Amino acid sequence: MISRGFERKAAGKIWKIDKHWKDFDEISINMKKAAVAGEDQSFLEHHGFDFKAIERAIKKNQNSKKVIGGSTISQQTAKNVFLWQGRSYIRKAFEAYFTMLIELLWSKERIMEVYLNVIEMGDGIYGAEAAAQNYFHKPAANLTRREAAAIAAIFPSPLKRSAVNPTKFIRHRRYLIMKNMRRLGPLDF
Repeated sequence: MISRGFERKAAGKIWKIDKHWKDFDEISINMKKAAVAGEDQSFLEHHGFDFKAIERAIKKNQNSKKVIGGSTISQQTAKNVFLWQGRSYIRKAFEAYFTMLIELLWSKERIMEVYLNVIEMGDGIYGAEAAAQNYFHKPAANLTRREAAAIAAIFPSPLKRSAVNPTKFIRHRRYLIMKNMRRLGPLDF
């Protein structure tokens, strides 16, 4: 968040870190489901790493100029809370270490709570509450399935994408997330 704040300043924008921490129970189940459906469908089953997703990403990245990731919600939480931006083997090693620690010490509920409070969801917008307020003028506790899916649809590139003015690609991604939300059924945290 701090490094993004400095990037904004360097780009001539005002300093902005819009973040409002909410407890797990103060975030809509729709937002939790949308995060799992869009980012890590095996979140409740794995122990920090989804080796099938990592393998798929490696294979796809060998033959593509567009790099995709295979990180789980746990890995993204470790990166966002404890590490710096960028891609390097050193950062990935630290990410793996911190992922193992949080999976060992935190419940899945706690990991999801932290994730949904620290993930970047727009330019200077961090967490589900700030995103819900900025995009839909309501608390994160009241997000509908469609609104939560719209926010989750922009997670991979929140600075380039919009939850309220979606491109055709984001509308399709929102649709797929909503479809996956129905398929997931209830989440047992």
